[in-house]
Amino acid sequence: MNDVAWLIDIMARLRHPEHGCPWDIKQNFETIAPYTIEEAYEVADAIERHDLDGLRDELGDLLLQVVYHARMAEESGAFRFEDVVEAICRKMVRRHPHVFGDETVADAGAQTEAWERLKAEERGDQQQDPSHLAGIARGLPPLVRAGKLGRRAARAGFDWQDVQGVIAKLHEELAELESDLDDDVRLEDEIGDLLFTVVNLCRHRDLDPERALRRSNAKFERRFRAMEMALATDGATVSDADAEQLDAVWREVKRSGC
Repeated sequence: MNDVAWLIDIMARLRHPEHGCPWDIKQNFETIAPYTIEEAYEVADAIERHDLDGLRDELGDLLLQVVYHARMAEESGAFRFEDVVEAICRKMVRRHPHVFGDETVADAGAQTEAWERLKAEERGDQQQDPSHLAGIARGLPPLVRAGKLGRRAARAGFDWQDVQGVIAKLHEELAELESDLDDDVRLEDEIGDLLFTVVNLCRHRDLDPERALRRSNAKFERRFRAMEMALATDGATVSDADAEQLDAVWREVKRSGC
């Protein structure tokens, strides 16, 4: 038995209705989906930290999620893990005719265009929605989906001419946000518009907004922990320090290059 077959067998035993694990038996697609998303983010985190040992483990956890969903589908008679593998193999061959067929592409940019064209053709076979935005999953993380919406609209010709146009839109959205500070409903809408524009700024500069936010999260955590340590040396904590002291220590932490 190879390792993949072993993993499939492990999952089948965990889901056995009489002898399996009580927790695993009671799960369904909806309850497992959040774990699947979490594992994908942990893969991204390991990559961000250049932790290859951690990446190996996180990829295993993500693979387990695929096997889990496939096992539940097999129990309902929908499909098996082998069907998942066959489907992705066929898709990769179909979407790379320059590798597995006679077509040629000039460079990575041309391949991206060809990939999107093939996806659009597949969507045309599968659905009746004629919109350029058809097929963008609603369950994607909001920043990811915003980027996909922006890219799809841009390919249709709806986009700012250059990055300065996006910057101008940022200023416009920020002004609208400031004017609605007393209305929580409108404020929430304006915050959403501002975030959407930031994602499109990233798109124009070929930057990943999720990666940018992960880095900012890590930076904030690093500086906050350093501030806690600095305060502790004076016998203080964040909770009992006043605003002036917190600001001073925070600035010192930033100056230190943390």
